[in-house]
Amino acid sequence: MKKSIIMPMIALSALAALPRPSGVVGMPLNDVGQDTAKLLVEVNTKLDKVSDDLKASADDALKQQAKAGDLSKETKAATDKLLSDQTELSKSVTALTDKLEALETKNTDVLQSIVDGNGKTSKAQSLGQAVAADEKIKAFLENGAGGACILNVSNAITTAAGSGGGLIQHPEELVPVRMPRRRLSIRQLLTIGSTGSDSVHYRKQTLRTDNTGMVAETVASLASELGWTKAVERVKKVGTHINISEETMADADQLQSEIDSELRYMLDLEEEKQLLAGDNVGENLDGLIPNAPAFVAAAGLPNTTRIDRLRLACLQVALADYIATAFVLNPLDWAGIEMLKVGGTDERYVFGNPHAVATPVLWGKDVAESNTMTANEWLTGDLEMAATLYDRNQTEILISSEHDQNFVEDMLTVKGRKRITLANKRPAAMVTGDFTFV
Repeated sequence: MKKSIIMPMIALSALAALPRPSGVVGMPLNDVGQDTAKLLVEVNTKLDKVSDDLKASADDALKQQAKAGDLSKETKAATDKLLSDQTELSKSVTALTDKLEALETKNTDVLQSIVDGNGKTSKAQSLGQAVAADEKIKAFLENGAGGACILNVSNAITTAAGSGGGLIQHPEELVPVRMPRRRLSIRQLLTIGSTGSDSVHYRKQTLRTDNTGMVAETVASLASELGWTKAVERVKKVGTHINISEETMADADQLQSEIDSELRYMLDLEEEKQLLAGDNVGENLDGLIPNAPAFVAAAGLPNTTRIDRLRLACLQVALADYIATAFVLNPLDWAGIEMLKVGGTDERYVFGNPHAVATPVLWGKDVAESNTMTANEWLTGDLEMAATLYDRNQTEILISSEHDQNFVEDMLTVKGRKRITLANKRPAAMVTGDFTFV
């Protein structure tokens, strides 16, 4: 009798110590799931209390059995009720847990459904399911699991639109890519002056009859003659403008500085064109090339290559009692000079050195390459002695709404201008010509 009663008590103590089914980890994604989770917490709480009471009752029963040799009917009834309650609560916890897991599985299936490359909906799989279903794994196992097996990740977030691509941020360069700008070099070859008037007046010597000679005692020397002419160069204006809306000017942070830079470049480019080849008609400047003496080859000297001709041009300047300091060439002609070869079976360059890194120089004179110079033409001389560029007003950039219908149309006019003039004081210090060989 004692054995039959004591054994259930021992089993009861062991049962009370057993863990109950655990709750589901995660957050429900709908109201039903939230209610189920809440109910599961409440049932677990009750189960904890019943388990604690059951354990205490079992301990009392063991003590009573050891002391009296038997259990009272009340103790046995209370213990049986707690055991019955624990069983029912454990079943409820298991049922609620299964229900919550089913809800989470359903929500996960909905969220992780994606569309594959064939436009078919594919259901997300666990890692184990994906591995088990992969044909590569099957083939790998059939071949004895030798070597390596590479599995492609499916249902992954990629850079495609509609996946992770929408979150990719791209850096943006704020400085715009400008159109090419010509290197302007003619102004730097001239003497630069300034004027505060609308014209430049200067005196230019035009006569020198030199009868200087050796004179005997009591004999009168011969008279020489000198003469000057007053020359006038009118200041002329270079200008341009663009129209722009007030909204664009206000909204585009860099626009004003970009317009300023572009207008200044365009004014300087037109200035260089005028300095080099202006024909003095209307508002054009009186440029260098129209004033430079034409090339005349000295007799008896080689004149068959570009290099020959430019050396003869320096000679012509020297014969006029000036010393040439620079050449102005089109890049095409300078490339032709640098690439000239000895000829025959000798492929060496006559002048150019592909390994040299130096400022372009020919016959000891600086070479100014400029697309402003027409191909096949050239200019040489002491340009600093030959001409003076006068600035009346350097570049100005002005913005105004007072133009035409600008005020009522919310438009702005951005205007660029500069006032200059060129005085060719010593044309004989220059020579111009071409590379046409007869």
